Formats: sequence, structure tokens, C-alpha cells
Amino acid sequence: MSEVLLVLSNAPDRDTAERIATALVEANVAACVNVLAECHSVYRWDGKVEHAAEVPLLIKTTAEAYPRLEAELRKLHPYEVPEIIAIPVSAGLSAYLDWVATEIRNKE
Repeated sequence: MSEVLLVLSNAPDRDTAERIATALVEANVAACVNVLAECHSVYRWDGKVEHAAEVPLLIKTTAEAYPRLEAELRKLHPYEVPEIIAIPVSAGLSAYLDWVATEIRNKE
């Protein structure tokens, strides 16, 4: 079974989040993308503390597909430096993890 990853990212608004989510699934680099409710982010950028509304994305992919996913996400994302964090999934329902791997593998 391929290693499944949970990739975290944020979009500046719901329309952008939906566009990114759809494109990642259509490009077969993600089996599923959850577009969450808007949140409030506080971060430092260019030496200043910033506040922004963002829409979190939970992206399910495999380690093998990650380089393609990162390249696609960077291409689609409007931020100069988008948050792209991949977390290995160490455990989960085997049928779900198999589904993620199968969806990515069948489309490569």
C-alpha cells in the first residue's frame, strides 16, 4: 500500500479554495479535498503581524503523488508562498487508505 499523506493548505477565499480543490482532484493528484469553513489566521509576513480570513484545505494524496500535487498547488495558488504541509498518515481505516492510494494510482 502506498503511504497516504494529509496535506494542509489555506486559500484566501471560498471561490479560490473550491477552484483549487476541484483542479487537484481532476488532475489526479488528490483523491479528496475537504474545503473547510473560513477561519481567522494571524501570521508574520515581511516583519509585520498580519490578520486574514482564510479557507483551510485538507488534501488526501500519496507520497508518490506528492511532488506532482505540490507543483500543481503552487501553480494554482495565488499566494507568493502558500502553506503546503504534508503529514504522513500513520494509521487509519485500511479501506479508506486503500481507496486514497487506488484513486491516485489508477489515474497516474
